[in-house]
Amino acid sequence: MALNYLWIAFFLIAFIVALLKLIFLGDTEIFKLIVDGMFDSAETSVINIALPLAGVMTFFMGLLNIGEKAGAINFLARIVGPFFNRLFPEVPKNHPASGQMIMNFSANMLGLDNAATPFGLKAMQSLQELNPSKTVASNAQIMFMVLHSAGPVLIPLSIMAQRAIYGAKDASDIFIPCLIATYVATVTGLLFVSFKQKINLLDRVIITWLGGITAAIGLLLWYLSSIPKEEIETFSKVSSNMILFGLIISFLLGALRKKVDVFDAFIEGAKGGFETSVRIIPYLVAMLVAIGALRNSGALTWIVDGMKYLFALTNINTDFTDALPTALMHPLSGGGSRAMMIDTMKTFGADSFAGRLACVFQGSADTIFYVIALYFGSVNIKETRYTLWAGLTADLAGIITAILVSYLFFH
Repeated sequence: MALNYLWIAFFLIAFIVALLKLIFLGDTEIFKLIVDGMFDSAETSVINIALPLAGVMTFFMGLLNIGEKAGAINFLARIVGPFFNRLFPEVPKNHPASGQMIMNFSANMLGLDNAATPFGLKAMQSLQELNPSKTVASNAQIMFMVLHSAGPVLIPLSIMAQRAIYGAKDASDIFIPCLIATYVATVTGLLFVSFKQKINLLDRVIITWLGGITAAIGLLLWYLSSIPKEEIETFSKVSSNMILFGLIISFLLGALRKKVDVFDAFIEGAKGGFETSVRIIPYLVAMLVAIGALRNSGALTWIVDGMKYLFALTNINTDFTDALPTALMHPLSGGGSRAMMIDTMKTFGADSFAGRLACVFQGSADTIFYVIALYFGSVNIKETRYTLWAGLTADLAGIITAILVSYLFFH
């Protein structure tokens, strides 16, 4: 219901703001701008997102079917099983969903968005098979969605590339602040959902795994801080893509070892890729058109200006408000927030406080509305329960942390 009301609110707010601009500012172009933007968003949903995704989905769904027949998914499930059994008590031990989820999280951490999505959609379909109420999100699906949307990207390569394009002296200087912010967002999302689902976070296995993950991130930070900063981008490109291609080779070799008919297994799994891509189109169109209307009406700009005014009344430093459009857009649209980030760097400079903070905002979490529309839409979930609020809470924690660490590192 929350998503239902928010979706309606996006259109109503856009209409009211446009009407005010027409009456009081004489802006006769505003309604045309909104309507044109709605058509553009609808086209983008299909042409730029769903159709390109179909090709990637077809390949990776086929690859996942090979991995499943080779036993790779079950192997991963056994390794991560003790940890996931605590976080996902509804998922049976050694269930393929556990391996699929960890592959999704791993691809996300490596910044491999195109690979992470098919793994995640396959995991959502496996979780849906275990879901007793097919139109209502299960506890396991909610936990997966929140961890996915807040999940950390270890090295934000695309953001660093944009910083380099806009003349940053050190494009990688936002790396550590991004990692800290996204880690806090992930832990916040985990705590929120665990509290709602009454999961015991003091369990020895959970503490050991969380401690191990924290230590691993710390060691990676230590290593990356010990090498020249210009080598970080090279390290990211080589390691992440080598791991992904190594995964593909391991699936193929494992299938050959088990005497699986590899090509037939690929075709069998690939058939579901296009079907899934088509099924999510209505959900993507619905969300992106509503978000486009809100953005093009100028409502978001008014909100930012209002927040800047309120913060100014408190006599605190308001330099961070220049980067807020990226933070406010990020839960709604990844493309929109990226555009805001670029606009902030163009306006204030890539090495300005606002420019750097906008980049940290962009790297602190995923786009919760897009994630809900994509993943729940792929399995026809209509009642998302508290998924949205958990995701927004995690996103807020990431935003606050991003501001604090950016003041610490850059101000």
